[in-house]
Amino acid sequence: MQRHWLRILLILLAALLLLAGEPARAQNSDDYQSKLAQYTQARNAYDAQASVYWDQIADKRRTRNDKRRTNEPIGVDDYVLTQPPVYVGPPRPIDPNAPPGPLPGGKAPLPVIADFLKAAAEQFGFVPNRPQNELEFKRTYAKAASAAGLTKDQIIGVYAFETGGNGTYDMQAGVSPTRPNAISPAVGYNQLLSTNTVSILAEHGNRLMTMLRQKAKMLTGPEKIAMERKIEAFKRMIALSRSVPQRWSDFDIMAKTTPGGWGIHAAILDRDIGPQLQVQKLATSLHFARMKHYNAPLTAAELELMNLTGDSTGLDMVTMPQELRVRVPTANFFQQNGYERNPVARRTGVVGALIADIENKMRSGAQSPGARDLAAAF
Repeated sequence: MQRHWLRILLILLAALLLLAGEPARAQNSDDYQSKLAQYTQARNAYDAQASVYWDQIADKRRTRNDKRRTNEPIGVDDYVLTQPPVYVGPPRPIDPNAPPGPLPGGKAPLPVIADFLKAAAEQFGFVPNRPQNELEFKRTYAKAASAAGLTKDQIIGVYAFETGGNGTYDMQAGVSPTRPNAISPAVGYNQLLSTNTVSILAEHGNRLMTMLRQKAKMLTGPEKIAMERKIEAFKRMIALSRSVPQRWSDFDIMAKTTPGGWGIHAAILDRDIGPQLQVQKLATSLHFARMKHYNAPLTAAELELMNLTGDSTGLDMVTMPQELRVRVPTANFFQQNGYERNPVARRTGVVGALIADIENKMRSGAQSPGARDLAAAF
């Protein structure tokens, strides 16, 4: 009988506690709704203003592209000269009644080196032949760069900027001994994206395959057998890269969302293939500049602009006269989302300051031990 009354008493106490908490929850809910209304009003006003600005950016970009196709001169009126609007309203409030959510942004962690290696083994039977040490990879990288027409200054500059001057051949963006999660699939000395790797195999796979076959001819015994296995696996990688329409968007989907795309990216870790992949990305930028009739030598910073923002966008900045570089906002060369995620572009403000910032980082990083080792490899 005592247990029965004790149970009833506990139920009544719980009900009283719930009733006592109702006013506080109601107050929290009302406060949230008020803050949400303030945020929504401020954000809508900003979005309307930003939409007009970024539409102008897109219109000017189309005009410049049209002028280039018809060989018309590009002048100051072909750029937006004001900085983009900045949201300064209240932050989005946190809903006190919202259930616990997933990871920030609702996205799963990006694949890391271990995932690329696992996918390569499972999808292609490919295990990269990794270098015995960093210096071996740097020597191969330097030799490939020189053969492709890239200068020591260009290579050291890009390496210093992309890795801080001490990056390893298997360095992935955002990953460190204390940070296991990547911020990008970019790997290596010039931080090659997985989409780059897939697209390079699709376009230049035959040349890379010829290079491997030539190496196989000089080998004997177990080394030759291993190379022939690598060639067969690499052939399967190339075939997959060419199984989709040859467009960046399709390469991007394969690289980021499929086991095969992840596995292809593991080729960047191979001591025979990896240096060639990274060098090919930079050599493509050189070729693009020449194809567009820009024959002046690219500085390391100019090459990095093309590596960082894409060849067409980068060359748009490279070919800009100095008097425009100090006036034209960096926003002209980005989509809104990309610009808002790029603290360097926002901080530097104009093209001239962006180039100067890259040059400063290159000078600083070039003094690091890793950059000095790479310079010595030439």
